[in-house]
Amino acid sequence: MKTAEIKMPELHQLHKEWANKLNFYRDDIKSLEKRIEEIASKYTAKEVLAMIEHFQNQIKIQRNEMDILMHDINAEEKELQDNISDNPTAWDHRKAAHTSINERMIIFEKLFADMRRELIGFAAKYM
Repeated sequence: MKTAEIKMPELHQLHKEWANKLNFYRDDIKSLEKRIEEIASKYTAKEVLAMIEHFQNQIKIQRNEMDILMHDINAEEKELQDNISDNPTAWDHRKAAHTSINERMIIFEKLFADMRRELIGFAAKYM
């Protein structure tokens, strides 16, 4: 994983932003699951059920990735807070190394948007 230097307050702000985004995606998944459930209650065709299973699996994968990202964000935030506690002098001017969570978030958001777009298209066809 690549590391970069960033000011501690900026890194803290990024942690909050990423966590908020992940919480938004968790809420979005709930509404997507409701759409899947509605379709599942109306259709029994094998093709439709196969697509429902596909989307359920995709949602599981996305949830797992969100859990991993959130864990890594929290671990990085704890490390940042520990660093500040150990040496509070001029913490707002110091820089900290951080991993490529930003890059991972960009990839996650693209994959999530692709999955969501595909699921919405499927739902529009069968609702």
